[in-house]
Amino acid sequence: MSVLSKANVGKLDNPARLKINHQAVLDGDDIRSGASSTRILDSLKDAGVNFVVTVPCSLLTELIELVDSDENMAHVPVTREEEGIGVLAGAHFGGRNVAAIMQNSGVGNSINALASLCLVYKIPMLLLLSHRGGPGEEMSAQVPMGQATPNLLKAVKIPCFDLDTTDGIESTILGCYRLAQASRMPVAIFLSRSLLRS
Repeated sequence: MSVLSKANVGKLDNPARLKINHQAVLDGDDIRSGASSTRILDSLKDAGVNFVVTVPCSLLTELIELVDSDENMAHVPVTREEEGIGVLAGAHFGGRNVAAIMQNSGVGNSINALASLCLVYKIPMLLLLSHRGGPGEEMSAQVPMGQATPNLLKAVKIPCFDLDTTDGIESTILGCYRLAQASRMPVAIFLSRSLLRS
């Protein structure tokens, strides 16, 4: 285990505190994502990911809790998405295989770090983004970024893919991770509301 191992990184925040932080962000909108979360985590590990940064989102609660409790996965919870991109860059240069789990609106906060850090220095990472602001969205504040996020990523030439059904979890995550490694750049996967609720 490296200096940034689960044993050390996990001490930055414990699961009980993480749940408290999530509840503060969620305002009671705790959505459980069932079997999909387990399959997503297993697919990340099968692809070789061993270091994950997370930013709270109600649709990602269970997935984040699973990541946090997995002894084989280094997990760093952050409060800002661009902070997470910097942490992942450092972990990558430290020899880790990295991924971020966050809400799609966080791309707006992290687009400069993605473009000026990850693209310039050829840092591969997988971005798993809960896709808020689409069909079924009940919070109007999520709609503008929900519609803009794919175009933001395309503007800086970061490939992005949709994952809408449980049928494609393993193949999409593995394929996108391999693409990130081969292209030496971030690759994003939009996780639909229906997927995360299944």
